[in-house]
Amino acid sequence: MSLENYFNHPTFGLLLLICPLGNGQDLYTTLYAQRLFFLVKEGNDGMAVDPLSRGEARSLVENQMRILRRSGKMKDYKEIQDVFRRTFQ
Repeated sequence: MSLENYFNHPTFGLLLLICPLGNGQDLYTTLYAQRLFFLVKEGNDGMAVDPLSRGEARSLVENQMRILRRSGKMKDYKEIQDVFRRTFQ
């Protein structure tokens, strides 16, 4: 996860990947302000982009960090932890 990934949203512009969540879901934020958050889901019908509150986004990242720590994926955990600190603290 060391490379930056972007998603171009037709209304909000360039979104920055915060955290892959698995199961075809990723958490993105607006590139510059990092105040708006979006859950991007890949499905059989294409992609869905759902807005999230800051609290919901924070909860998703905390849960993903818990999963990575429990599974022993410390490199991925530390990378997401760094993103978490920059984004939510």
